Amino acid sequence: MKEFRMNPATQKIVNNRTGVEQQIKPQKLHEVAYQEKSRIQTNYSELNNVLGGGIVRGSATLIAGDPGVGKSTLLLQLALSLSSKSKVLYISGEESVEQVKMRAERIKNQELRIKNQGKDDESLFLLSITDADAIVEQIVEMKPDLVVIDSIQTIESQNVSGLSGSVAQVRYAALQFIRCAKQYNIPVVIVGHVTKEGMVAGPMVLSHMVDTVLFLEGEKFAKTRILRSLKNRFGPVDEVGIFFMEEEGMQEATNPEQLFLTQAKEQVPGSVLVATLEGSRAFLVELQALAVTTRLPMPRRVVSGVDGRRVELLLAVLQKHYHLPVDTMDIFVNVAGGMKLSDPGIDLGICLAVYSSLKNIALTRTVGIAEVGLLGELRVVSGLEKRVKEAEKLGFKNTITAKKYKTLQEVLNQFQKIQKAQSIGVSESQ
Repeated sequence: MKEFRMNPATQKIVNNRTGVEQQIKPQKLHEVAYQEKSRIQTNYSELNNVLGGGIVRGSATLIAGDPGVGKSTLLLQLALSLSSKSKVLYISGEESVEQVKMRAERIKNQELRIKNQGKDDESLFLLSITDADAIVEQIVEMKPDLVVIDSIQTIESQNVSGLSGSVAQVRYAALQFIRCAKQYNIPVVIVGHVTKEGMVAGPMVLSHMVDTVLFLEGEKFAKTRILRSLKNRFGPVDEVGIFFMEEEGMQEATNPEQLFLTQAKEQVPGSVLVATLEGSRAFLVELQALAVTTRLPMPRRVVSGVDGRRVELLLAVLQKHYHLPVDTMDIFVNVAGGMKLSDPGIDLGICLAVYSSLKNIALTRTVGIAEVGLLGELRVVSGLEKRVKEAEKLGFKNTITAKKYKTLQEVLNQFQKIQKAQSIGVSESQ
């Protein structure tokens, strides 16, 4: 015998996301009542830009990143900054309330000094618990303005079999938190761990269930942290925020456009600037290349910050069409500042950096912005005007684009003329 539950005759169902009973009846598009979602403005402009203007009330946000990158620190700073005007509930499944208090004391003095806040954190409530159902009860009872859950992989429930972090437990906990957020119009920010492949740990459905997915990335030995938006139902998905990890916590970058530029007074061979786009923001980044003669049967290709296969392709173009002896050279390519670039607009910069190092020519204040094809042609990249404008704003007038030059050969010929002029000037002075 098996028991079946019959639907009521009123044809009403309970919405799984909101938990509210509603009538089963299709509506016409123009009959649907719509109201713009209100947002909570944070004290961090970089975070507001990534979220599309602030935290949407009733939204569920997932923030993921490598261990130790600063997820908990950023969210604790967010909770501290909002606690002076809003009721914030910070739930930790990894730390005790004493440990969270210790981190908060270290951060709070810096926060108060930067934001000029005179009020104490009277509206920040801490809770160390891992039971999903008990967390929902606390949220419903308190009805805070913001909930932070750190992290989803530590939450479990007696209603579901399996250990914390399993697929069933993560799915159940996420469903309960999202339903609570929608039903009571309370924004929930959830911390998620990542696997060794860089994906969010747990079921992929977790990323589909939430409204926003943010990823915090950064090198272990570098201070720079980049917050990316991978999914956002209420804003753009191509924005990035730049932060610094200091002893006092996360700090916003004051001039992120100049962050990845070196302060060298003299231009040296092998250094070229490129203008890249991260979201809607243009950055000037220094590309460095080093070409040295090798006796190895297989020359080495050591690349950091860009795709190694793309560098191999560009070296083949330089060897095939311009007869540069890269097959007898060890080539090293590096992006200054620890930034990782996948923009095709840096192709010209890589070629010019390798050419500059191989020919020992200093390309003074040169910015390369173009994609290089297999036949050596230059292609226009997206956001060209914004890139050129950013370069000119920082004082770099010599920008090489696909609108000025059609092929890479024209660009290299121009630099060969500069090299001849420099050599003639040196011989005359001697």
